[in-house]
Amino acid sequence: MSSSKTKAGTSPAKPLLISAGVALAAVTLGLVSWQATAPADKAAAGSAPAAAPRSDTSAALRALARREPGDKLAVGRPDAPVVLIEYSDFKCGYCGKFARDTEPELVKKYVDNGTLRIEWRNFPIFGAESEAAARAAWAAGRQDRFAAFHAAAYADGSKEKGFAEPRLLELAREAGVPDIERFKTDMAGEEAAAALKKDQEEGYRIGVTSTPSFLVNGRPIAGAQPLGAFTAAIEQARAAAEQ
Repeated sequence: MSSSKTKAGTSPAKPLLISAGVALAAVTLGLVSWQATAPADKAAAGSAPAAAPRSDTSAALRALARREPGDKLAVGRPDAPVVLIEYSDFKCGYCGKFARDTEPELVKKYVDNGTLRIEWRNFPIFGAESEAAARAAWAAGRQDRFAAFHAAAYADGSKEKGFAEPRLLELAREAGVPDIERFKTDMAGEEAAAALKKDQEEGYRIGVTSTPSFLVNGRPIAGAQPLGAFTAAIEQARAAAEQ
């Protein structure tokens, strides 16, 4: 079964004023995300990245890259020519597939040589445990253990164990979070809630309705596409950035 789910049944984001360009992107990205993460019997075989959005929309989407040097939920140089933004949920099976099968290859091929920066956005859409896992990942990041927590939470079979608090503490220990009491405090704090809200509202604003959804220098890619779809988009974005 697909890991796609709309935001129906989750806490709605507050209405936001957005530009006409980003409003168009909401239609484009939302539609493509649904198609790419639909059940296999409904999705078209070999779904591909979305067509490049028009220039004003693409510029608005490219501007979502934060490029913050201290971003705990990012890997890669802030000045990398290509930024991949990932909207994901820890209870999403396809997000786990991307994390296990594709992301490590992108890190080795493009992050390590300075071409690519990957910025994570917490986008929980599967209920209370999704939100708890997102807060826990953020809290692990406060102690520079986000990547290790991310790997542990997306390990094969991990999501089937759920993300109740005892399991999140177990994952934090597995990830090597040094101060578990601080982790618990950070996970329950207002700063975690604000960071999660910021990511969610950004996703809703551009029309993300399913996970995983991606932007590569403003170009949408929907779903856990094969590695080749990402490498093609990254190569194209790098070539455009060098012009």
